[in-house]
Amino acid sequence: MTATKRVPMPVSLDDYERLAEQMLDTNAWAYLAGGAGDEATMRWNHEAYARWSLVPRVLRKPAAPDTELELFGRAIAHPILVAPVAYQRLFHENGEIEAATGASAQDALMVLSPLASPPCGDVIAPGPACRWLQLYLRPDREESLSLVRRAEAAGFEALVVTVDAPLSGLRNREQRAGFRLPHGIAAVNLHPPPAASTPRPPDDGESAVFREWRRMAIGWDDIAWLTGETKLPIVLKGITSPLDASRAIDCGASGIIVSNHGGRVLDTVAASLDLLAQVVEAVAGRAPVLLDGGIRRGTDVLKGIALGASAVLIGRPIAHGLAVAGAFGVSHVLRLLRDEFELAMALTGCERLADITPALLLRR
Repeated sequence: MTATKRVPMPVSLDDYERLAEQMLDTNAWAYLAGGAGDEATMRWNHEAYARWSLVPRVLRKPAAPDTELELFGRAIAHPILVAPVAYQRLFHENGEIEAATGASAQDALMVLSPLASPPCGDVIAPGPACRWLQLYLRPDREESLSLVRRAEAAGFEALVVTVDAPLSGLRNREQRAGFRLPHGIAAVNLHPPPAASTPRPPDDGESAVFREWRRMAIGWDDIAWLTGETKLPIVLKGITSPLDASRAIDCGASGIIVSNHGGRVLDTVAASLDLLAQVVEAVAGRAPVLLDGGIRRGTDVLKGIALGASAVLIGRPIAHGLAVAGAFGVSHVLRLLRDEFELAMALTGCERLADITPALLLRR
């Protein structure tokens, strides 16, 4: 009798990434794994965490350790949030529904992408996790306001406005694979949904890139307008400059996510972790600053918080878990990361998130 080979249970986020690559087709993997240009920013996002070493504190007896924090009036069990990831049905037939179910099982707050196949109100149903909605503001304010009103009606509690992607970066991996959205996967929450097209030189000789930039660009006045149209907190995602961070708060933003879009928009942008401290300094405690980009270990979470982040977001690892095992995979990815983070807290003597300070870090 021939023994059946047992497939090892994933024990890290890297394990999930390797399994996801094996399970997804070339089209889906190119979309998920691809970054802008030669993917330098993607690499730097990961490498930035290795430049910091930990300096543990010892012989500390905790009274009642926990990881709870509050964001915009809601108590959150831990500082590991699920970043918005588009077109999740590329990775699992039930896509965002499965992801929200897995996130809810781990009490993880999830940000829903508007580029989702189910209506936003359907994704909020599995539990309290999916309560923030990502928003790409359009020059036509009525289009944007329509989605805002649907989000309010569905019970979303914050809007995450992505501001660093007025144009889509050129992703070499996707182009080599000839990426196309499969039939049945569409951004149903946008009216009309975004159309995939190849820019053509205009008749007047204007640059096709600059023409698209003029057509899609929004400005600070649009952010100020949005804050006046809704009572929901507005969190700006994609802030990397301290000057932009300060102006965002002046325009009414309730929070900031330091992010380079996972390296998917503009290549050779600095790593998110390297940009964090100057943004935190510019905000000066006026609003929470969150961090997105390259987190794969619990020690990465600890380092991000030590450098000033209130919480962190993970994107691609969620898609990896979704591809491998649906809601269970998402839940397990979050559990692994949370366990690693809590172990890192314990071994550096941190009973609360407030105990995680720059004193725990040494620049390599």
